[in-house]
Amino acid sequence: MITRKYLLKFPEKAVGKPLIYHLVKDYDLTVNIYRAKIDPDDIGYMVLDVSGRESDIERAKIFFDENEIIVTETMNGMRWDKERCVSCGTCITHCPSNALYIVDRKTMEVSFNNEKCIECMNCISHCPFKACSSIFNSSISE
Repeated sequence: MITRKYLLKFPEKAVGKPLIYHLVKDYDLTVNIYRAKIDPDDIGYMVLDVSGRESDIERAKIFFDENEIIVTETMNGMRWDKERCVSCGTCITHCPSNALYIVDRKTMEVSFNNEKCIECMNCISHCPFKACSSIFNSSISE
C-alpha cells in the first residue's frame, strides 16, 4: 500500500461529479481530503492523500485525465512568493510544521518546504508582505 498527496484542479464540467466516490468504489482507494474549494460555476481545487495499490492509483490517474482533472503530485494549495518575502521571520513563529524556516542564521533568509506544509494558513494572516497565500483563500483565476 502506498500513499500519494495530490493537488487536483478540475474544470466546471467535473465539479458536479462524484469524484471521491469513484476513487473509493471503482478504484479501491482510501482518500483523505485536506482542503477543497469548489465553485459550481467555476473550476475547483482539492488537496488530498490517496492510498492504495500503485496499480489502482495509476488507474485513478487515468480516470482524472479522462475527466480533464489536472493532477499535481506532492503539492498543496499554499503558495510562498520568494520575491515578496523580505525574510522578516514573522511567519516562522506561527508555522507549527516548520515548513517556513530559516536557511542560514547568518543571513536569516527564510525558505519554504512545501512537503512539510499542513495548510494551517497561520502564515497568511501573519505575513505583512503577503508572501504567503493560498488558492483556497483567493478567487480562483488560474
